[in-house]
Amino acid sequence: MAFQGALLIDKPKTWTSFDVVNYVRKMVANVEGQKPKHVKVGHTGTLDPLATGLLVLLVGKAYTRRAEELTKLDKTYEVTMKLGETSTTADDEGEKTVVSDTIPDQKAVLEALRRFRGHIMQTPPVFSAMKVNGQRAYKLARDGKEVVLEARPVTIYSSELTSYEYPFVRFTCKVSSGTYIRSLVVDLGEALGTGAYMSDLRRTTVGDFDLAEARRHDDPELLRYLFPL
Repeated sequence: MAFQGALLIDKPKTWTSFDVVNYVRKMVANVEGQKPKHVKVGHTGTLDPLATGLLVLLVGKAYTRRAEELTKLDKTYEVTMKLGETSTTADDEGEKTVVSDTIPDQKAVLEALRRFRGHIMQTPPVFSAMKVNGQRAYKLARDGKEVVLEARPVTIYSSELTSYEYPFVRFTCKVSSGTYIRSLVVDLGEALGTGAYMSDLRRTTVGDFDLAEARRHDDPELLRYLFPL
């Protein structure tokens, strides 16, 4: 029996998106009695290793062909950013630099969130999977090479403050495909004059797919939850 369909996975922290794909590929291969290299599994949008949440997997050749189409779906995130410092990677993984001990009031935070709603121009993080002359930007950055990425249009449909207890700001946002939340956080930190980096990220929706329907990657009954698109 050949398995095919879509799977909603709640990606654990520290795992790469490829780690999850590889895990599920081996699971399918084991059930089908095949070698993993003969099983087609893909995803519809990368989550950074430190991020958690919804990862939409596609199993089977007929489904992996639709990956590009599904990567264009809008996405929703729960974001935590830390004020007062910046990070070389714009998240908790990078080298931190203290910028300011100024404590913005909640009104300033709300105004900053409002400022970055709608259609905006955004520069991707240097440590990203964007390609520069055929090479991944993060690989060039790790090699100490200069990386110049051009700003591009993205859409922030909504951004709502969840809580604010300095230095942590928590908010939810719905964004267009191609939006980098790390870049949004950096922009918010600059607008507040404090600097900021993304300390936590959880994706809750991809298009109409919802995290509430997702399964753990190591669920022994995982393949029962494959569904057609």
